[in-house]
Amino acid sequence: MSQIARPTAMASDPDLSDTNAKSKTPSTASSSHQNNTLSVASRRGRYDASGRKRKKLRSQYPRGSTENHVEYILVASFDIDRGPVMEHQYPVAITGDEHMLAELMLPDQAHVRNQDWTIFFLHKDPSQEEEEAERRAREERRARRARRRDRAKGIIHESDDEADGTGLDDDDWDDDSSDSEPEINEGPPLIYVLNLVNTKQDKTVKRGAIPLLLLALEEYFKAPVPETLAMLYNAVNEMDLSLMPKLSYLERHLLQVSDNKDLFVEKFEQMIQERIAEEQGEDLADQPLDASREPPKRPSIFRSGTKQHIEGHSAYAVPRDTHEFESKVVYKGIPIPIKVPVAVMPETVGDFSLIKLIQNFSEPHAKNPQTFPLHPHLTTNGPNTHPIIVLVNALLTEKRIIFLGHNMPSGEVAEAVLAACALASGGILRGFTRHAFPYTDLTKIDDLLKVPGFIAGVTNPTFEHHPEWWDLLCDLPSGKIKISSKIEAAPITEGLVYFQQQNPAYANLVGGGAAANNDLTGDAAFMADILRSIASRAGERVIRAKWRGWIQKFTRIAAAFEESVFGTSALHITSDDPEAATLAQYGHGYVWADEATKVRELAGNVTRIEAWRNTRSYYSYIQDVAQSYTLRPLKGLDLAHLHDRLRTQRLTPQQSREIYDALCKYVRSYDEICLLLSVAPESQAGLFYVALGLFHKDRDVRFRTADLLERIAEHEAGQHWWRALSRFEKLAYMRIKREAEAEARAKAMQEREGGFGIGSPTDNRRAS
Repeated sequence: MSQIARPTAMASDPDLSDTNAKSKTPSTASSSHQNNTLSVASRRGRYDASGRKRKKLRSQYPRGSTENHVEYILVASFDIDRGPVMEHQYPVAITGDEHMLAELMLPDQAHVRNQDWTIFFLHKDPSQEEEEAERRAREERRARRARRRDRAKGIIHESDDEADGTGLDDDDWDDDSSDSEPEINEGPPLIYVLNLVNTKQDKTVKRGAIPLLLLALEEYFKAPVPETLAMLYNAVNEMDLSLMPKLSYLERHLLQVSDNKDLFVEKFEQMIQERIAEEQGEDLADQPLDASREPPKRPSIFRSGTKQHIEGHSAYAVPRDTHEFESKVVYKGIPIPIKVPVAVMPETVGDFSLIKLIQNFSEPHAKNPQTFPLHPHLTTNGPNTHPIIVLVNALLTEKRIIFLGHNMPSGEVAEAVLAACALASGGILRGFTRHAFPYTDLTKIDDLLKVPGFIAGVTNPTFEHHPEWWDLLCDLPSGKIKISSKIEAAPITEGLVYFQQQNPAYANLVGGGAAANNDLTGDAAFMADILRSIASRAGERVIRAKWRGWIQKFTRIAAAFEESVFGTSALHITSDDPEAATLAQYGHGYVWADEATKVRELAGNVTRIEAWRNTRSYYSYIQDVAQSYTLRPLKGLDLAHLHDRLRTQRLTPQQSREIYDALCKYVRSYDEICLLLSVAPESQAGLFYVALGLFHKDRDVRFRTADLLERIAEHEAGQHWWRALSRFEKLAYMRIKREAEAEARAKAMQEREGGFGIGSPTDNRRAS
């Protein structure tokens, strides 16, 4: 048998994470006679402020679910004479093109490195039966939501009491998350393949390398048969994630942008309590009734990693950090710790670092600033535009992007591609990972060039010498970004012409050239803030939250541009509903301090907005906005607009009163408070501007603001925002509450005495 350096690889769900290897799952290995690569593939698919009763929570991965954590395990080998060869696809073949798949599993120069991780995506063509099942499931979800909305209006359907005779279907016992998930249909599902390659040197083989087998691959080396793969397949899919609560879209957003390790810890505790109650109910059902017996004591629940949990005083534990659910895979009797992200947003795949990506291209630029040839879509701050802004502009405007990592592990190149997708998405936009190739090579260049706006990672330096293949090349070793000399010129669009005609005084600011020293977009100040945060050791979540805010701002400015130029925007939903029309009177959209500031910032953004309006992410975002609107807890009331007015504008007492009155009147339920918290993230002053209502000159505004803050303080997530308020604001809150209680006592006393006085001794007291 001819040789064989044997890089070994394992691919798995990017959500799964080994505690010692970040998001990589335990790896497996191959024999000394062949260069094997093993891959596993997977597809992603307390108190209520409204006073309603607490509902049973849903799990993200319910017990008994037929959905697997891993769908396929793949084993390929490299034969020195035949090249990459697919050995096994378990439990069934993932694709008929085995040679292509084997090539993807064995990156260039894998034999010169001890270990290499890659991620690649496969488009799965669903069968007709799968498409029909998904269609039926979508229709059933819509029907359940329609029934629930009708019941809220007092309309009862005959089918409502089919389940248990109570008029409640199964979803009524579920968390609100079933009502807050936009249905996204991007076409055939993506298969995410996490691939591990390991190699060690051995001079006895022809090329001097054989694989270093890890754990499961060691077992495969001993027995290279499908049964060995089945053992691994079953072990991973038997991992228990049933105690991970299913969060709503708003809850996931709050969790992602918060660094608080206790956020939504109550949901984890409730899941455990419900599980314990179920188990005790099962135990009691097996025992004869004995009235003299004391009721069983409920086991204590401890935090994971505490002394009590380690010593075995509790079978269940709440995660140390609610951002990650802790579980384990038991393989051959060995428990392997796994951490799974609780909140994963669109376009977030695998384990990557935005901080690492930003530093890679910022540090060389800081030492030796590079200038770019002007391109209206990319250099929105002129030739000195920050390289990261050039990159994100290229992503938003659907340019062809190459990440080149010559002599680097392909895993590091793939990580940069995944980070770039998340950078442009911000958890808001989508359409990037579906056209991303975290690792590819020269053999696939013809197929790559057929994809519009691709984001690809490569290690072959040949790509750099073919600027006709790409629009932007990001050289990872040097930290330099190049705009292709062959890039297409930016076309003149109707929107750009209309804007210049409507704003002739600002026409010369459009295009980036005049913006070199003006920072019309605010991007230079934003990047300075990002780099200061990184220098002060802000965490990855903080940086991701800031980028989410940047993307959110960009989409809102784009909507304002469309309304300004065309009179209407597809990014803003209007409704004929009378209540929504009433709420719309409070205004909507992004807020500027004054009209001149607005026009200047629009002038700085017009070229990249116009380019974005012709991309897949723009059209996907229109669909998402429309679907999300139907699920919003407050239709017609733009809380971000109201909050921005408090934050940026100099308001009269009457104007601020209207805003505070709207917030206090309409923000009451659990979901409505979540929505308010989402527009006032902790990283951006939190409730500071809302709490300023405690100092309003109008007594009624102060009192109502105190009531709103009290509702927020009793909210699962809001309690953490409340704790972050300054002592000065909390003291004001306490004074106002004491004043309100004193007035209530005085009023009650007057009523008991039969008096009908209008005033009270406290009427003239001021809280500020």
